[in-house]
Amino acid sequence: MKIHEYQAKNILNKHGVPVPNGEVANTSVEAVEIAEKLGGKAVVKAQVHAGGRGKAGGVKLVDSSKEAGEISNSLLNSNLVTIQTGTEGVPVDKVLIEEIIDVQKELYVAFTIDGVKKNVVAIVSEFGGMEIEEVAETNPDKVLTLEIESSLGVSPYKARKLASFLNVDKKQIRSVANVISSLYDVFVSNDCSLVEINPLVITSDDRVLAADAKITIDEDSLFRHPDLSEFYDPAQEDPFEKQAAKFGISYVKLDGDIGCLVNGAGLAMATMDVTRFSGASPANFLDVGGGADEAKVSEALKIILLDEKVKKIFINIFGGILKCDIVARGILDASKNVNREFPELVVRMLGTNFDEGREILLQSGLNISLVHDLKEAADLLKSS
Repeated sequence: MKIHEYQAKNILNKHGVPVPNGEVANTSVEAVEIAEKLGGKAVVKAQVHAGGRGKAGGVKLVDSSKEAGEISNSLLNSNLVTIQTGTEGVPVDKVLIEEIIDVQKELYVAFTIDGVKKNVVAIVSEFGGMEIEEVAETNPDKVLTLEIESSLGVSPYKARKLASFLNVDKKQIRSVANVISSLYDVFVSNDCSLVEINPLVITSDDRVLAADAKITIDEDSLFRHPDLSEFYDPAQEDPFEKQAAKFGISYVKLDGDIGCLVNGAGLAMATMDVTRFSGASPANFLDVGGGADEAKVSEALKIILLDEKVKKIFINIFGGILKCDIVARGILDASKNVNREFPELVVRMLGTNFDEGREILLQSGLNISLVHDLKEAADLLKSS
């Protein structure tokens, strides 16, 4: 679960990580009041779940509280389009009004999960304020990734090692190391999958501040954090993904035109690979789950077909708990309840009740190509 910058900074503040002075505003009137508290000059930051705000006009420096109100008024209740959003953008319902800080040095510090190492890793760079992927590509020697043993955490030695790599003044190493240790505490205490501070800044008056913050919380842990559940902002979610979540369907919208309906996350990833290797492009990741019923299969297809770019659907099912005849009946139900032309289906089904499922589809009258293996499927997708 992604959260907003102002929410992330509230968490950081509770764990002793210094952040710039500021408050969140819901209206332009509130923005004026907050800016006045800060002396007039301030930075106005649109609160959205997307990067690239600055280049998109979502972060503005203002010289007066009046200007803070004007900028806030233009941002609030608008949609901000960034490099990380679709063309429709994402809604701005709040703005963060913060003090302007005199930055002397920008750093990058993050904690995340390394799936290969199956452990937490710290990632630091003295090139803050930039995309870390770009830094890793152009200046790999300026990025340090350090595995953190969960039984030991960030020891004082490791914190100092990470801080020293950042090429900061010796007198600032302790302060930076303390912030790094506190960030790890944030990561573990809140069951995060990502804590990213970009940039962590050192100011002209030697303060170390988290100027920006991204925190992603593991959704499966929210039962332990009812207070964090309140940070969920459905307005920031893709409408298709939000609809899928209502039915317990794992769905991620992509940019292609081949819809994918699969049971099992691993098989779903393989299905997208096959689609790519065929020369086509998947429109989504969708795992309907092993225990789905006809209604859930039907809803999954309907969600796929909400995307008007989808012109063909690849259904790849290995029948176990989810029987093939159930999938077939779910397909028929969806075909009768969509408000658009039902596209061609490429269907690979193996496993429990395969024969029954195949017969249902053959008798359906739908435009269906039944295949026995992934090569056949790839050949049909290639012709899309």
